[in-house]
Amino acid sequence: MSGFKDVVGHKDIIQYIQTAVKQDKVSHAYILNGERGSGKKLLAKLFAQTLQCENGEEEPCYECHSCKQAVSGNHPDIIKVTHEKPNSIGVDDIRVQINEDIQVKPYNGKYKVYIVPDADMMTVQAQNALLKTIEEPPAYAVILLLTENAESLLPTICSRCVMLKLRNIKDTLVKKYLMENLQIPDYKADVCTAFAQGNIGKAIMLANSEHFNEIKDEAVSLLKNIDDMELPELVEAVKRVSVYKIEITDYLDILMIWYRDVLLYKATKNIDRVIFGEQMEYIKERARKSSYEGISTILEAIEKAKTRLKANVNFDLVMELLLLTIKEN
Repeated sequence: MSGFKDVVGHKDIIQYIQTAVKQDKVSHAYILNGERGSGKKLLAKLFAQTLQCENGEEEPCYECHSCKQAVSGNHPDIIKVTHEKPNSIGVDDIRVQINEDIQVKPYNGKYKVYIVPDADMMTVQAQNALLKTIEEPPAYAVILLLTENAESLLPTICSRCVMLKLRNIKDTLVKKYLMENLQIPDYKADVCTAFAQGNIGKAIMLANSEHFNEIKDEAVSLLKNIDDMELPELVEAVKRVSVYKIEITDYLDILMIWYRDVLLYKATKNIDRVIFGEQMEYIKERARKSSYEGISTILEAIEKAKTRLKANVNFDLVMELLLLTIKEN
């Protein structure tokens, strides 16, 4: 059972939450915005548990009846909004689980807390339905919207919520956590920290992943040889990558980090900050061959590929287009 003291980083957000609870100045709606693995769910859970704790402290006590209910996932006044469709939260999800339910007063405590993971998946109709509730909420209601991209929400929703932005955590804190809490050896902690880029959740996932080294090796092999690959070989490469569909974001992040290394070396000739230090021969060669514009085009293409795959565009088509863009630049 973890409290705010166990959260890595985000001290400003934690202080804000604890001050709001202590001074009884809790808002009716918050947006916790940060990339996947940044700690949104943990902070939302701790926020909800603190609000419901019967001792009224700045941390959940884990001893009162309310805290025990929260830990078991059975607290009647902490509601996690779910959705059946994998990539969208529909208007009925919001109406049934928030708008209608919110009219019922809390069963136990002072608050009724609604946690909405993936809130940026709400359809426009769902957002408009939620807006009516956010505009005139009951005094006991607290709605926590968890997003990776708050800009996808309607401006009217954003303007009525307190925005809490989760920043990247310092590498030193990430590495320390991996070594002390997960007993990850020094060299592996360095690699996971470098690839996580300040995202503690991602660092933990990489440290525990059996596939990460495979994915990294596959990506590096492609990048080292793509200049000499013809179209049939690119198609074959896409087939190999399709094995990692579930971890495709990690694969694309590896490509992105490689080209950031290329850009960094091309601009500064500094090898100390290059993550793929063991591949310097190939990094230098790519920096020599590619223009700044070409590298920028590739980085933009990787971001576009992420967006398209999230939107369920055909996997093979997206990846073939990306590899062709990389080869051409």
